[in-house]
Amino acid sequence: MGRSTNAMSGQASFSPPFKTLHREGARARWYRPLSVCVDLAGAALPVSAAIIHVREPHPLRLAAAAAVLWPLIGLAGKRYASGGWTDGVGLRDVLRDWLVLVGALATLRVLCGLNSVPIEAFTALLPALVLTSACQEVIRRHLRAAWRDARTLRRVLVVGEGPLVDAVVAQLAQRTDHGYVVVGACAVGEDPVSSGVAVCVRLAGDAPRPPETDAAAVLGAVDELAADLTFVAVSRPMSGERLRRLSWALHDRGCPLIVLPGIIDVARRRLRATSAAGLTMLHVVAPPSRHDIPALFKGVVDRVGALLLIALLSPLLLLVGLSVRLGSPGPALYRQTRVGRHNRHFSMWKFRTMVVGADRLKSQLEEANENDGHMFKMRRDPRVTPVGRFLRRYSLDELPQLFNVLLGHMSLVGPRPPLPEEVDKYNLVERRRLTVKPGLTGLWQVSGRANLSWNETVALDLRYIDNWSLAGDVTVMARTVRAVLNGQGAY
Repeated sequence: MGRSTNAMSGQASFSPPFKTLHREGARARWYRPLSVCVDLAGAALPVSAAIIHVREPHPLRLAAAAAVLWPLIGLAGKRYASGGWTDGVGLRDVLRDWLVLVGALATLRVLCGLNSVPIEAFTALLPALVLTSACQEVIRRHLRAAWRDARTLRRVLVVGEGPLVDAVVAQLAQRTDHGYVVVGACAVGEDPVSSGVAVCVRLAGDAPRPPETDAAAVLGAVDELAADLTFVAVSRPMSGERLRRLSWALHDRGCPLIVLPGIIDVARRRLRATSAAGLTMLHVVAPPSRHDIPALFKGVVDRVGALLLIALLSPLLLLVGLSVRLGSPGPALYRQTRVGRHNRHFSMWKFRTMVVGADRLKSQLEEANENDGHMFKMRRDPRVTPVGRFLRRYSLDELPQLFNVLLGHMSLVGPRPPLPEEVDKYNLVERRRLTVKPGLTGLWQVSGRANLSWNETVALDLRYIDNWSLAGDVTVMARTVRAVLNGQGAY
């Protein structure tokens, strides 16, 4: 059972029956109890053991306080909400909650007259942090795997003008890291819906009829399709009082409503909902500056991290270099001109994975290019040596780029460094990739690498640039280890 793509429309098709989805969804009910039980055990058991070890009075009371406070703080921080298991709660949020727990227990000890705070008691809270983070990650991976296999999906009815419905359907069909499948649409106006999704009913574009007509039509479509929730793509005809009346009808029926403002690839932490004079406003926080303290810290981490990795991996670097020299005639290192931040050219180093003179043979293979964009990629490139194929599979050929990071040409995490001839073909949107340093790894590498289309590669790079954070860099580097060991998409 899985998602398939309609060849004509690109719409993610829906094959399992409605009852099957909810039966599969019922299996996900263990998420919340598991998370709560892990929090209770992770806080209570280590704290009680530590307090008993230091022979403090009332060990069970303090352990019980820790056990109760930790889930309550999680509840306040929405760690147990379904959104927290997808993209809402990360390590930074769990760490924030953990610091709140430490502060709350310290305050409680003072109020109880226990002025001395043994370090063992708070060191014992570390398992709560580790176990909660691990549990969140396990649930998140399980849920996303279920989405990829078309399980635990939520049926969506889209309301909006024809082109907006097509845009929503196309955006959802591009990726599988969400739990929604479009099963129908209520088109506003007479514009055609070309995505292939079934149009249940058409609503007036200029709303000459009473607003109650919208409610009856949309609720009828919800019942007909057994939709779990309704997406409304905001436009001039579907906004203001008309949208307000429709929301009343949907909420009275118990059908959740999600309003789509048309913003894509903006992290939730950059959005602030405010209101004024009855208007609901969505404040989009500016992308992170490249000249503030976190950006300077990123530069320090890049150089220090590169230096440490070079020192730690020096035996491996020597072994790989020797293997390249013995595997085929030619030098061990390959130098190539790449384009960095602000269109500056630099020499990027790699271990040689192709025969000498491979660049001159590229023109003869252009027709065999398997990439749909500006990059050149072949799964079975005849220029790649046997040793080079192994190095590419596990990204060992990229290790000399640590010296580029050390010299400031590149960053540990960032967009893929492009070739000058690729940059010559860039449009204005694609040139935004050049506003930051290219990276040794990035979202492109941990999301499929060469298996991605050009549009997916650009979208990932732009998402990284617009939503960059230090915590995000740490996540990408952690995911890189798994992607390298997996070797998928590397050729």
